Amino acid sequence: MANAKRTSLFSKTSVATALAALLMMPLAEAEADVLRIGVASAGGGDPVTFSGSPLGIVRNQQLLEKAFAGTDTEVQWFFFKGAGPAVNEALSNQQLDFAYEGDLPAVVGRSNGLDTKLLAAIGVRSNVYLAVPKGSDIKTVEDLKGKKVAVFRGTNGHLVSIKLLADHGMTERELKVINLDSGSSQAALASKGVDAAFGGRELFKLRDQGLVDIIFDNPDNNVRYTRQCALVVRGDYEKQHADNVQKVVNVLVDAARWESEAGNRDAVLNEWAKTNEPLASLQADFNRLDLRDSASPLVDEFLRDRYQAVADQARDEKMIRRPVSVDGWFDTRYLDNALKAKGLEHYWTAYGADGKAANTATASSDKSVNNGG
Repeated sequence: MANAKRTSLFSKTSVATALAALLMMPLAEAEADVLRIGVASAGGGDPVTFSGSPLGIVRNQQLLEKAFAGTDTEVQWFFFKGAGPAVNEALSNQQLDFAYEGDLPAVVGRSNGLDTKLLAAIGVRSNVYLAVPKGSDIKTVEDLKGKKVAVFRGTNGHLVSIKLLADHGMTERELKVINLDSGSSQAALASKGVDAAFGGRELFKLRDQGLVDIIFDNPDNNVRYTRQCALVVRGDYEKQHADNVQKVVNVLVDAARWESEAGNRDAVLNEWAKTNEPLASLQADFNRLDLRDSASPLVDEFLRDRYQAVADQARDEKMIRRPVSVDGWFDTRYLDNALKAKGLEHYWTAYGADGKAANTATASSDKSVNNGG
């Protein structure tokens, strides 16, 4: 293009060529349009994918690519070893349009002025586990006092670990906390470089290899010890591309429905195992969790309360400086449209703040926050 402009100074033919190129520029830009999705996980497999969410199903089955086929919109996926904090940085730099991330990183981004809208739940009630090297004399949470403990700071498991410690009469200050990502934490456990580590289902692989013992696995399914994930969209993108946002949410709801069907449980776990995670680890993690509940996209009182609780705790722990309210952040218009169009308004159970079934199982959120703000 720049060469065309320079030669246009010397001939009428090149002037015409340059003008034609300029006129074609908007079309060329439209043809090069991209939809960029960030995943707060390093992922695994070939091609790289991730587990534990309907969005992982979308990735594996190329459902978005199929939905946007023929529209000149290219779907691009980005995976972040740095998890939620790295995703927030990419969103802030306008390098992503949508993101799959956990509750704490989303709250931190919101507090720092990151303009996002939370569209739908995308993998909820995920457990956090506590592991120690095999043969360790650490048997209980209380035994962690003064020990070297790995924690992935800033992720959606971080606050859960703080909450678990508090419920056992301790704070992080009474531990020797080391900030390690998931892969580094596993290596440190295996080499006995740390005395313990908080983590997710990746710890089951080490357990099954005889390298660690898991001393806390949330045996009562206490929702206070779970973490939530959601799909967020960058505010400017939502304003400019509402049709694309609706299409993305439609596809997500289809995948959530497929994951929720009891007869698909084995197929779902095998899809997630494409990350190269052992199938046994996935089975152990979801042993006491109904995939229908985990896959539910609903922005119900349970999700709202969990996010508000995370926001309040994050401020108490001085992880954020400004208070964050979920009011005006959750935008369920697109989800409501998708559920209605597909006849799924009452397919998933809407849960109350305590994690138990609400009296009125409606798919829509409180209309006071369904305002797109």
